[in-house]
Amino acid sequence: MEIWICDARLGEPKLSPFTLHFLPSEAPTVGLALIKAGITQGPDDPVLARKGCFGVFGKRKDWDSPIYDGDRLELYSPLLVDPKAVRRKKANQNQDAKFQAAAAKRKARRL
Repeated sequence: MEIWICDARLGEPKLSPFTLHFLPSEAPTVGLALIKAGITQGPDDPVLARKGCFGVFGKRKDWDSPIYDGDRLELYSPLLVDPKAVRRKKANQNQDAKFQAAAAKRKARRL
């Protein structure tokens, strides 16, 4: 089985082809592919212990998710900033700008 492994954990993403050889009794899963590629030792390995640190074609997958021939297995870096907090901060800045513009209009009418 041929898959692509894209490691985007450090710096520029590196895309490399990888051939997996499975026994007939083994079902090809994301976890088994990570072990056979030498990236991790098992599901409890601290390298990939956090949730959502790997996926297939941009979709987050679990350890036991199936993997198919030609898939691109991606390894993600952790988020440095919470996206929810960034959106909240940006919305508050936009709200402040609206209030300041409204106050400036009121002040201009008084003069």
